[in-house]
Amino acid sequence: MDLDAYVTARQGDWERLRELTRRRPLTGAEADDLIETYQRVATDLSVLRTRAPDPQLISWLSSLLARARTRTSGARVASWQGVAAFITERFPAALYRLRWWWLTAAAVNVLVVAVMIWWLLDNPVVEQSLFTPEEVDQLVRHDFENYYSEYAASHFTTQVWINNVWVTALCLAFGVLGLPVILLLWNNMVNLAVIGSIMIRHDHTGHFFGLLLPHGLLELTAVFVAAGVGLRLFWSWVAPGHLTRPQSMAHEGRTAGTVALGLVGVLLVSGVIEGFVTPSPLPTWARLGIGILAELAFLAYVFGLGRAAHLRGHTGDIDISLLEDRVASAH
Repeated sequence: MDLDAYVTARQGDWERLRELTRRRPLTGAEADDLIETYQRVATDLSVLRTRAPDPQLISWLSSLLARARTRTSGARVASWQGVAAFITERFPAALYRLRWWWLTAAAVNVLVVAVMIWWLLDNPVVEQSLFTPEEVDQLVRHDFENYYSEYAASHFTTQVWINNVWVTALCLAFGVLGLPVILLLWNNMVNLAVIGSIMIRHDHTGHFFGLLLPHGLLELTAVFVAAGVGLRLFWSWVAPGHLTRPQSMAHEGRTAGTVALGLVGVLLVSGVIEGFVTPSPLPTWARLGIGILAELAFLAYVFGLGRAAHLRGHTGDIDISLLEDRVASAH
């Protein structure tokens, strides 16, 4: 497909839609024209996605169509509609678009923890150099479990939520530098591996995973998402692709803001599970089941709503219209 020829042939409809979205008020004929032109441009976007996926042009057309949808509704999106759009479109689309970054971060970290636990189990001298026998006994018999029930559930939920929001915020804030994100992940994984190896060595494997996994599946996923998005922000200036470095960083930075806001809610859910489910008297299988259901719900959210929103042109960027004038002049 000859992209330049296609752009030349379809430019008239695009400019007409752009003009109609800016005109206020619209006459009845213009409103009908807006709807018809919108449908043609939507078809153009679908063709470009499958046959000539130019990222800049697709971003511009997606932004143009988004503004046209707003005009066809007759008014700006109300605040609650904006919240709904964030939950059903912008946030899941960002998660889906950046899925390979955070899925890779998750896979690498899980592998590193598994290797570290295996190595620590094979080298008990490390444990002996870090803790006295009394400290190990205290951790295995009391401290690990008491951590989840020491405070009232509501207070503990708030404490956990604030701590996890802080960790994810650090991953996103320092993502532009790259290395700090890796160090944060490393410290978390080392702590997890050390405690896990101690619990496993002293025949508390079921106890360890029974207390960790109900909330830990969703909680760690959120941390991995933050880390992956942070590293993508770092990569945006290392390899900006078709955009300039400032444009690439701005695009990924705005997306990181979307993810940061969305993860507040995800971490609230994991905090509630950690505060109310993990220390509860429910049998282990029930607590694990709740944790697994929460994780599956998150993945369904990403690969269901997120994929659909991404295919409709959403990227997670909170202001992709900034690309409009530059792309329009280029084509």
